[in-house]
Amino acid sequence: MTEYLVLLPASESRYAAATEQERQQLHQAHTEFVELLERRGHKMTGGAQLTPSSQGLVARGTAVDAVVVSDGPYAESAEQVGGYYLVETDDVGDLAQVCGRLMQTPFHTAVELRPLVGM
Repeated sequence: MTEYLVLLPASESRYAAATEQERQQLHQAHTEFVELLERRGHKMTGGAQLTPSSQGLVARGTAVDAVVVSDGPYAESAEQVGGYYLVETDDVGDLAQVCGRLMQTPFHTAVELRPLVGM
């Protein structure tokens, strides 16, 4: 099986303005997504929701102990990565179809699927 990173870009301002009902619907969509993964033969190996990009740090440098740290985000953008899943699968096409459950919400209009490089 190949392991994929499922990146979930989202508008942080849209999420911050979400009603409690919208947040519950989003939580339900993620719950159903995980259930669909299992039913369709994919294996979730990890994942998390990320804090807002404003809480992140950016480290830039050229060597050990030659790094400057600044407040995030790394790049100014309308969307930031709001979360991710790690999923093992032999059928990335079907994995993309299962991601459609997340795209039924107004928060994830697209996802990015990237295979991991084996180490």
